[in-house]
Amino acid sequence: MATVADKAVTRPDPGPGSAAPARGRARARLESTGSIIALRILVILVALVLWQAMSGPVVPEYAVSKPTDVYHALTDMLGSASGWTDIKVTTVEVLAGFGLGVLAGTVMGLVLGSFPILGRVLEPLVAAVNGIPKIALAPLFLLFFGIGQWSKITIAMTGVAFVVFYNIYLGLRLRERELVEVVQVMGGRRHHVLGYVTLPTLAAPFFAALKTGGPLAILGVIGGEFIASSEGVGHELFTAAQNLDAAAEFAGLIVLVAITLALNGVLTALDSYALKRLGLAARRRPQPKH
Repeated sequence: MATVADKAVTRPDPGPGSAAPARGRARARLESTGSIIALRILVILVALVLWQAMSGPVVPEYAVSKPTDVYHALTDMLGSASGWTDIKVTTVEVLAGFGLGVLAGTVMGLVLGSFPILGRVLEPLVAAVNGIPKIALAPLFLLFFGIGQWSKITIAMTGVAFVVFYNIYLGLRLRERELVEVVQVMGGRRHHVLGYVTLPTLAAPFFAALKTGGPLAILGVIGGEFIASSEGVGHELFTAAQNLDAAAEFAGLIVLVAITLALNGVLTALDSYALKRLGLAARRRPQPKH
């Protein structure tokens, strides 16, 4: 009697490469904008819960307060006219100091970078002045301008100006001479060299200097308000520290973080717009279709 051998039906081995698309899709979902935002919120919530739980049993409450107390202090600050006056004063000082610092640093960088001999003569002097801690200059500016806004604006301007200066100055020094000569050989004038060589070369370091200078402007203003002022967020922080009011201290820090994020957001938008207009924006690679 003939017998039929049973044949085992087996699925083809998918191999290690077939799982790659699934892992790639899972990774893409994890790296999506919505997932990143959700993870950020989760990290903040976990930190707040741990803060609330550890304040008192682990860390003295007078030193770190509690998130609930900070929330009440923040609402009190934002709900009062004096609180908004302090925020307005600090914001004006930061923006004025930042703008004047960018202007001064840009002019210094362009002048010293365009005239090599002048740059070689003055660069050591600029480095010597830049080596002085800006907060150490605060008492001098207070003597000149008093405890009003201009002393804080000058402190902020000084910190920003040197950062912008060095980025523009070094950017001009590193500008490719061959590209300048090519433009000149083709009949290009100064404005052609500026548009086709200088601006694209300086765009990235200039906006990097702006993003670095923003926090320096805030640091200079708050330092000046710490030393001598009658209003401003820094003045409120100093008063809260003297009164051992940790909740008000953290509320002021949250306001400073908000100012920093707002300024950085504006600078990032300007950076993207300028680089796009100059044709320097990074091109996105097309995503493979599955």
